[in-house]
Amino acid sequence: MSQHHLKPLFSPKSVAVFGASDRVDSVGQVVFQNMLQSGYQGKLYAINPKHSNVQGQKAYASITEIAEPVELVVIATPAESVPDIIEACGLNKVKVAIIISAGFGEAGAAGKQLEASVLEKARHYGIRLIGPNCLGVMCPDIGLNATFNKGNAISGNIAFISQSGALCTAILDWANANDVGFSNVVSMGASVDVDFGEILDYLISDTKTRSILLYIEGIHDARGFMSSIRAAARIKPVILVKVGRHPAASKAAISHTAAIVGSDDAFDAAVRRAGVVRVQTITQLFAAAKALSCGFDPTGSRLAIVTNGGGPGVMATDYAIDLGLEIAVLSEATLNTLNQALPNTWSHGNPIDIIGDAQVDRYESAVKACLEDPNVDGVLTILTPQAMTKPLEVANAMIALSHQYKKPLLTSWMGEAQVSESRAAFNRTKMPSFRNPESAVDVFSFLSAYHKNQKLLMQMPGPISHHLAPDVESARMIIEGALQEKRKILGEMESKALLSAFHIPVAHTMVARSPNEALLIAQQLGFPVAMKINSPDITHKSDVGGVVLNLANAQEIRSAYHSIIENVKSKRPNAHINGISIQPMIIKPNGRELMVGVTNDPVFGPIITFGAGGTTVEIMADRSVALPPLNNFLVKDLINNTHVAKMLGTFRNMPPVNMQALESVMLRVSEMVCELPMLMEMDINPLILDENGVLAADARIMVEVRPPSADRYAHMAIYPYPTHLVTHWQLADGTDVVIRPIRPEDVWLVQDFVKNLSEEARYFRFMKSVEQLSETLLVRFTQIDYSREMALIAVRNENDKEIELGVTRYAINPDGESCEFALVVADSMRGTGLGHKLMTALMDIARTKGLKRIEGEVLKNNASMLKLMKRLGFTATVNPDDSSIKNVTIDL
Repeated sequence: MSQHHLKPLFSPKSVAVFGASDRVDSVGQVVFQNMLQSGYQGKLYAINPKHSNVQGQKAYASITEIAEPVELVVIATPAESVPDIIEACGLNKVKVAIIISAGFGEAGAAGKQLEASVLEKARHYGIRLIGPNCLGVMCPDIGLNATFNKGNAISGNIAFISQSGALCTAILDWANANDVGFSNVVSMGASVDVDFGEILDYLISDTKTRSILLYIEGIHDARGFMSSIRAAARIKPVILVKVGRHPAASKAAISHTAAIVGSDDAFDAAVRRAGVVRVQTITQLFAAAKALSCGFDPTGSRLAIVTNGGGPGVMATDYAIDLGLEIAVLSEATLNTLNQALPNTWSHGNPIDIIGDAQVDRYESAVKACLEDPNVDGVLTILTPQAMTKPLEVANAMIALSHQYKKPLLTSWMGEAQVSESRAAFNRTKMPSFRNPESAVDVFSFLSAYHKNQKLLMQMPGPISHHLAPDVESARMIIEGALQEKRKILGEMESKALLSAFHIPVAHTMVARSPNEALLIAQQLGFPVAMKINSPDITHKSDVGGVVLNLANAQEIRSAYHSIIENVKSKRPNAHINGISIQPMIIKPNGRELMVGVTNDPVFGPIITFGAGGTTVEIMADRSVALPPLNNFLVKDLINNTHVAKMLGTFRNMPPVNMQALESVMLRVSEMVCELPMLMEMDINPLILDENGVLAADARIMVEVRPPSADRYAHMAIYPYPTHLVTHWQLADGTDVVIRPIRPEDVWLVQDFVKNLSEEARYFRFMKSVEQLSETLLVRFTQIDYSREMALIAVRNENDKEIELGVTRYAINPDGESCEFALVVADSMRGTGLGHKLMTALMDIARTKGLKRIEGEVLKNNASMLKLMKRLGFTATVNPDDSSIKNVTIDL
């Protein structure tokens, strides 16, 4: 219904610069000069109360003197003047302000108070803020250079968002020298208002932007960031650099998991799950962007290397293996082709050494054969200038091949003078080319990661993954009981009871509070047994002499009881002792000790960890981290990213483990994280796994009070598939209909539905002639973020195949209080009540989300839709910008 609220930032019709000046090298002078010299296409105003003319342009004493509306203001005045400027801007209906000025939150208590005042006034008037303390914003395509950078940027299709203004200036300087262009450049500064999430939202639909680069120092709003970056990565490549690779270890960790997992682990897991590529350097950032914008179709990690020099080929191979890439095993057909095309002295394997005297025909034959090999996902071509080599001819041949195939084709022309023409040719055609093989291998690894992470992005697990539902209510009662007693750490018995409520197999355990009681329990359980101190204050029991194993008779039981108590009192005199837990010795000769954990990241919330278990878990630090919710695909990925995964198959005469049992536990842990917001940390260690199954030998859990929320999954960065919204309905003729939230795999269901709509129905839905949906729209419609939008589809089953009957959806507006809806039903479903049913279901969901209003647009001649809206209680008014459209609204 309305334009994006950040359009006045990226495409303003008018700009005013506060602090515009003639004083050389002042911020105001540079900003206004940049605006004049960049060829800004809108109206530009200088505001300076001390001068009537600035840089040859009329200057205004205040914004109130400007007779026409101003959409965007740039503020380059002292910090103390900014609150009054925002007040004046609010009274004059300004939409967005870029605050370049410093001296706010970073300047101590007084600066923070000033910052709060600015933010309060901006929110009162609905002004959105970029900054403060930022470089500014560039949109080269429209000549907008609202920065104090010395010089402009080249127009292009890369959007760059950075939290560092200083880094922006360095990158802009580098980009100009390397002919790299931008659609938008945004320096975020302190990000007191507009953050990454909203800017990413805008860039999703920005037609000028083909790829998005981010420089991140920290995330303010994890849910908003994850929601937006996932949405963006579904449509366009997103590549980022994040600084600050250090553990967030300021809190006291009660579990192994919390001790070994740092904030960077959580961030890395988040961006992988978002379908994003993370790189480590600025050079890699732009190299990856260049490769991803070339139209390649990344499909995997199997690399073929074609070279006219053995040494560089081996170097590239070693580096590829170091990065976890696969050196492609060439097919028989490819080997036969190469044997015919190459001299007998070629390497007869990968890397493919075509020998130093190779001319263009050898390169062409070898590279083409690799590109056509189904075992190859990408090709790196290396050329070293030798006496017989013709670098430019070979370069032109590679350029031609890159246009014929979608597989990544990367080049490394080594040397300088003899290959300079070739590099220029590669640059002209935007083909990725590198000075050394390692840089090319780096970029292929990013393409491979992009392919893998895009598959992770497609996963939309629900909160519950098994048919056998967990006893969530009992689990919550255990946690609430501990919290009522002012305890945050559950005892071993409570922890195992919590696992049992989610059907995780646990070792049968009982607690003794005297030597005789210990003996009775041991006899009941059966010898041999293990005895462990039961104390909420002791995490590492063996470190304080609190564990004794393989106890086989009564005398050993009594001695062990006394020994454990004495050891603990000596080493931890202040620890509270709740007796000694006793369990049968778990004898699994083929067992592998694993660890499954949960910890809460301060930004991204709960994360799940898997790795090698036992007493050396912190030293080994063999772990993989994932954001919940999980499904089988994500669990397999989590497990395979550890070293211990190699021990789960046949290993040292031990049979392979029961992987299904392990995956089941991981899914159950995901369920616990989703359904128990109060679960803060958990450590299942060891989790013993063999060919017969799995058993949790020990568990430790920490819980915490969380304020109640209408959003049952508010504690999670990624919203689970909302299975609780699936409902069943029946048409008047008895046809069973399922109404459920849409899934990514519904893409072809949606395409068929739109194709089968009448021309009129398609026109009413999209307000233009549409034959079928583009791939981009299909992705947008089926891969949604349930925390900020919803799409309900009605389907019936026909010959074990779902047929879509209708769909309704809403997207929450930036105000967070309203949403915009759309509805369409199949032509055959008109008059059946399906549209009414879908809309009432959607309105109920909007109410539970706390939304206050639903609004939409309906063509004036769409009589049946307007009639339905009236029955539902919507009010209709003529759209002020287009009389053929009616705006329909209802308060919830």
